[in-house]
Amino acid sequence: MTLDFSRLEAKWRTAWYEARINESVPQPGQKKFFMIFAYPGVTGYLHVGHMRGYTVSDAIVRYKMMTGHRVLFPVGTHATGNGAISFARKVERNDPSTVQILLANGCTEETIASLKDPLKVVEFFNKVYVNDYWMRFGFMSDWRRFTCTTHPDYSRFIEWQMRKLKELDLLIQKPYFAPACLEHGPVAIDASETDISKGGNAEVLEYTLLKFDFEDGRKLVAATLRPETVFGLTNFWVNPDVEYVDAEIDGETWVVSRPAAEKLKLQRDSIAVKGAANGASLMGKRCKAPYTGKMIPIFPSALCDPDVGTGLVMSVPSDAPVDWIGLVELRKDAGARARYGITDEMVDGAKPIPIINTPGWGPLPAVEITDKMGITTLADPKLEDATKEVYKSGFHRGMMNDSCGPFSGKPVEQAKDAIREEMLAEGQAELFYDLSEEVLCRCGGKVLVKKIPDQWFIDYSNPVLTARSKEHALTMKILPKEYYDNIQGVLEWYRERACVRLGNWLGTRFPFDQRWIIEAIADSTLYPVYYVVSRYANDGRIRAEGMNEAFFDHVILGRGTADEAAAATGFDKSVLDEIRSEFEYWYPLDINLGGKEHMTVHFPVFLMNHVAILRPQHWPRGIMVNWYITATGGKISKSKGGAQPIPDAAERFGVDAMRLFYAHIASLFVDVAWEDEKVGSYRDRLERTWGLVEDLVVVGDGTTSDIDAWLAARMETRLAHIHEHMADYDLRSYANEVYFEMPSDFRWYLKRGGKSRSVIDKALDTWVRLMAPVTPHIAEELWEKLGRKPFVSVAQLPHGALTSHVLAEEAKERLLERLIVDVSEILKVTSIKPKRMAIMTAPRWKGDMLAAALTHAHGKVDMSSLIKGAMAGATAPEAKKEIPQFAKELVSELGRMSAEERGVLSVRIDELTAVSKAKDFLSGQFGCEVAVFSADDPGRTDPKGKARYAKPGRPAVYIE
Repeated sequence: MTLDFSRLEAKWRTAWYEARINESVPQPGQKKFFMIFAYPGVTGYLHVGHMRGYTVSDAIVRYKMMTGHRVLFPVGTHATGNGAISFARKVERNDPSTVQILLANGCTEETIASLKDPLKVVEFFNKVYVNDYWMRFGFMSDWRRFTCTTHPDYSRFIEWQMRKLKELDLLIQKPYFAPACLEHGPVAIDASETDISKGGNAEVLEYTLLKFDFEDGRKLVAATLRPETVFGLTNFWVNPDVEYVDAEIDGETWVVSRPAAEKLKLQRDSIAVKGAANGASLMGKRCKAPYTGKMIPIFPSALCDPDVGTGLVMSVPSDAPVDWIGLVELRKDAGARARYGITDEMVDGAKPIPIINTPGWGPLPAVEITDKMGITTLADPKLEDATKEVYKSGFHRGMMNDSCGPFSGKPVEQAKDAIREEMLAEGQAELFYDLSEEVLCRCGGKVLVKKIPDQWFIDYSNPVLTARSKEHALTMKILPKEYYDNIQGVLEWYRERACVRLGNWLGTRFPFDQRWIIEAIADSTLYPVYYVVSRYANDGRIRAEGMNEAFFDHVILGRGTADEAAAATGFDKSVLDEIRSEFEYWYPLDINLGGKEHMTVHFPVFLMNHVAILRPQHWPRGIMVNWYITATGGKISKSKGGAQPIPDAAERFGVDAMRLFYAHIASLFVDVAWEDEKVGSYRDRLERTWGLVEDLVVVGDGTTSDIDAWLAARMETRLAHIHEHMADYDLRSYANEVYFEMPSDFRWYLKRGGKSRSVIDKALDTWVRLMAPVTPHIAEELWEKLGRKPFVSVAQLPHGALTSHVLAEEAKERLLERLIVDVSEILKVTSIKPKRMAIMTAPRWKGDMLAAALTHAHGKVDMSSLIKGAMAGATAPEAKKEIPQFAKELVSELGRMSAEERGVLSVRIDELTAVSKAKDFLSGQFGCEVAVFSADDPGRTDPKGKARYAKPGRPAVYIE
């Protein structure tokens, strides 16, 4: 059958929102649950990848609604930064791809024209996100609480947050070298790529610029990350095809590449670019190395990139594989030597100089590793791995050798800093900052490193704040477990983070200097607090201009009285009391869910701001990280295109099918590929689920039987397991139980002849309730079909209990299921067409031995005691013969079993009675007469002595 998913979705989301079951109202004395997902940046349309974390959040919230909790599940958007500005400029210049995307999403020409204004972009996409995505998916979000980081009331909250941080001495000001777009100013570089379109993994590298004295008083300037290797210099590399310029800096003339000079202009107070010369003009000459004073020759190298460092490179062939292979190639290239006036004597004199002693390596590790890896040319891609290996081991484990003067015997890590400081003090070196890879702003402009002389920071290195945050993190529910383990190190690693920017940005003005805009990470840490306040601003009961320090101090921190806050704000005291009461009810936040890019960006500072500003009882309780939905070739990116629009996918597959896909396809903690075929299979699964419910609804009422007790017990077991899964928010296991295991339960029930109307109705009631968190629209339709009211979304889930009765009923059917599998396998292997079958259950003494062995299964079973006890209770001679061998087999099998498998065996039932009652069913299954005996029944039909193989849970079978 084909369901009209779109009709069901529209019907039920309209009904929910008209009934306002999504609105969050505190109920004193009732449990609460407060969850958010990281609000998205407003940079364009979202895609199907984003909906994974959002949908998982909604499913968890719905589950909590159905387990006795009042829930708060607000949403908002993060418009801070340049995302909307960049989008507006693309529209303004009529960027073809941007306009095409807008048209494809149904925008009119009039709407597109309005999007030249960044604030209109924010307003437009706020509506898209809420209406086309979150409402379309039926989220139980309280829409009254929607907020956006560019709203004036939100800005008042962020201003207050900054004032609290300053009050705590956590705002500091100092010079800073920050990544900056030349047009927009400083940008944040992190995996979330909020401000940028390329280079989210780039790092700001601190280079040491070493000055090599050259002719005419000029200085050739090379950038290095390893200044301690100056003792191993043999030559200097210059790209003969690159133009180098003379840059006048602090009374010196530096020779650097033109791009390097442009970068230096952003980092130095004064620089003037004068003459220029081709790199070829420097070849064959010599320069004087800093610190050592050694004269070294200048050689050509095409690997000197003008955009990296200064475009000039010092050569240390003992420890740099690239330098060593460069010399190897130059020795072979007589033409190049002749062309640039380089003599054989100069090249022969550039012999590697041992400078570092590293365990596991000889004196010349670069030579050693290139020989080992068979690297002979600079074009060999293995050079990169060779360089990483040598640098890592040398830097972290190496010691400077005896040729390194006063630094001899020092660990390389210490020597690096010591010699750098000495050369800086003597004017032989300077500091320079560059990016590890190309970074582009969202506007398309190049991002470089720029000096900010008076940058403001939040001091996340504060030792007291770090210690308190680490201590609290130990008490939190942080998933996955790996992140729980790692967050301690992340918090320890955190240092000062720039919190404001100069330039053209959307966001909140810095209250202590209006020139600055608070940046996108700084204004998205404490924001879950504001969801408590936002609905009062949205409905007009409070106004942005009155939301001053006294207001937030009272409603959030409990400072002062409501009367004092009312006088300071002009707001009604009753409204202030209500907000204060709501905050105390809803806080702390129970779960903050976000993508894995937030593990080192958002989550640590989210936690640290809560710990810094709020009281301990309001510190967050949980963090969940979701991995990505990927496309072919990697992560889906809305900024890079190729993302399937959410409304299109919802129309094609149905919202509930997509919700089930997100919930079940894999653990939340692994990346998953979006494949249309897979998503379509979940739509098929829901249609089969619907069909099974329809089949069950029309089953006529018949006589009760043992299988009825099993189905009731099975529901109890499923419920118990589901609640256990959700204790860790394991939605995949939840969905597997509901959409894959429970249908099998119902089919088995029907196969076994179950026809009890009351049992089916109760089981269906439970099943449909369990569908509601993941596939709420189809669940509501089925709930209505069952004649239930009002909404299944607000119905409560039964608890489920694994009582001895439940376990026994489960064990009986498990015995039959396994018996059917065993017999089917025998028939398949032997090709027998059975006429008569004798089933023999294990004798009592074997059950007694199993029970005795299970009492010691977690430790070492005493074989002697086990046998002795069994012998004492055995009366039949055959049993006494079999006991030793059975004991050996039993101990061996139990040793291989998991605790769960042993737990299943520990449920003891009357197997003879259970199989005997199912005799007619088994006869129908195998098309033959079935007789059931105990293995120690002297009247059994067993001409081949099969009875001796009977074990608890595994009857023996004789087939004629």
